[in-house]
Amino acid sequence: MAITLPPTLTQQAPHGPPAQNRLTESRGAGRVARAVTAAALAVWFVLPLVPLALWVFADRWSYPAPLPQEWGTGNTESAVAQGAVPAFVRSLGLGLLVSAVATPLGVMAARSLAFHRTRWSPLISGLLFAPLALPAFVAVFGLNVVLIRLQVPSYAAVILVLTAYALPYTAYVMRLAYGGHDIGFEEEARTLGAGPVQVFLRVHLPLIAPALARAAFLAFLVGWSDYLVTLLIGGGSLVTVPLLVASAASGTGNDGVVAVLSVVALAPPLALLLLLGLKGRRRGGSS
Repeated sequence: MAITLPPTLTQQAPHGPPAQNRLTESRGAGRVARAVTAAALAVWFVLPLVPLALWVFADRWSYPAPLPQEWGTGNTESAVAQGAVPAFVRSLGLGLLVSAVATPLGVMAARSLAFHRTRWSPLISGLLFAPLALPAFVAVFGLNVVLIRLQVPSYAAVILVLTAYALPYTAYVMRLAYGGHDIGFEEEARTLGAGPVQVFLRVHLPLIAPALARAAFLAFLVGWSDYLVTLLIGGGSLVTVPLLVASAASGTGNDGVVAVLSVVALAPPLALLLLLGLKGRRRGGSS
């Protein structure tokens, strides 16, 4: 008895590359597109920094010369003479202290909002993010009067106010992290006999470490790059790198000094950002 196959089975397969090859080609094209996009973004961000780097070592650069006519370290010496080194130390200490205070507060606030919600949670969230909604100039003027009457030292007052401005960022980053955090790992560790300290150090902290690093970085940026709070609350006695940059930029003929101070202002955040990127790539490669 003859068996008749359906026409669809007897038709010859269409000529062309296999599906796997087409998939490989699409992935290759995606890699090329990502590489081109990354290169374009790198050029977009790095290109404006080239004249800045040239000004650092330009003792004389007059129009219309495309490059400096005289090279040297005069701008760096002028910046150091204007107090760049003490200002750098103050800014670094301010950023680290604000990060050290605002990051754990943001962690505690985010964890409480994520796992211990009450009817007051929306109100607490609103209070946490209120500093971002208030005009900084108005808020700082009001707080300055209160802090002066309470006789709070200027350095402590600056840290207190900047911590309030950094707290929304740290709380938001950690709130997103706790939104995808599985608390079952901690409960299982307790079931196996781990104490609270062991659970925190060996289970909880490694799980939130990436978000914790991002939150600390944002808090550091708030303390490092602030101008208005440091100027008004500090009363001019706390001279940081942003204050030096603004002071030098307000004059004329200070292009080289402004360039040196701008590079000083960019160096720590850029170094931390690169460090976070390298840590993230290593963690992703090891997973």
